[in-house]
Amino acid sequence: MYEYKFIQIELKQGLMKATAKEDYREIVNEEAKNGWRLVQIFAPSVVGYGSAENFELIFEKEINKN
Repeated sequence: MYEYKFIQIELKQGLMKATAKEDYREIVNEEAKNGWRLVQIFAPSVVGYGSAENFELIFEKEINKN
């Protein structure tokens, strides 16, 4: 059995592109050190011009069966 963790990263909207407000690479590396595995990056909401407002990092970790 697995448990899941969802971390939302907000995006700053620029003139022609959006950039993450946090360094997602640091988050992925830190969560990996804590035993979490990145499963997917998901952009659930869309704002004007079809760009994402945020994205979610989805992690999983196996639950010990003791």
